Amino acid sequence: MKNILWCLFLLSGPAIFLCATQAGASPQTEASQSGRVAQTAQTMPVMDGGAGPCSLELTVTTVDGAPVYDATIKVHIAYGFAGVRRLDLQAGTNTDGKVKFIGLPSRVHQPPIEFQASKNQYVGMVTYDPEGECQATHYLVLNKAQTPVSN
Repeated sequence: MKNILWCLFLLSGPAIFLCATQAGASPQTEASQSGRVAQTAQTMPVMDGGAGPCSLELTVTTVDGAPVYDATIKVHIAYGFAGVRRLDLQAGTNTDGKVKFIGLPSRVHQPPIEFQASKNQYVGMVTYDPEGECQATHYLVLNKAQTPVSN
């Protein structure tokens, strides 16, 4: 019984010490932790297709150059022999209008690939050929969608 109590005493000592030191954390430590949270909120969203070594970084803007937050970018990729493998990806932009697609195949069926973006009534598209530029950065400008004229 003594041995059990002695073991509990030895194990509880460091736990009490750790709790006391964490409760008295310095304001500098708390500020650096909150800064880390704010910094991770600004990181670029990354969508991994897992199909190859290529990547495309997109910056979505309006006509006047303002970044577009939470624009939806969609892409359909056919690759492999005769395009039998298919990959559908979708991601949203961060506050800087940026998003990155990684793990894209280096050879696709019927290039180029079309990345289509939309936000409310605005749309845009950019083409990308991974054979010509495996690691690429492009700008995608959103314009007001054209409504079909009905007769």
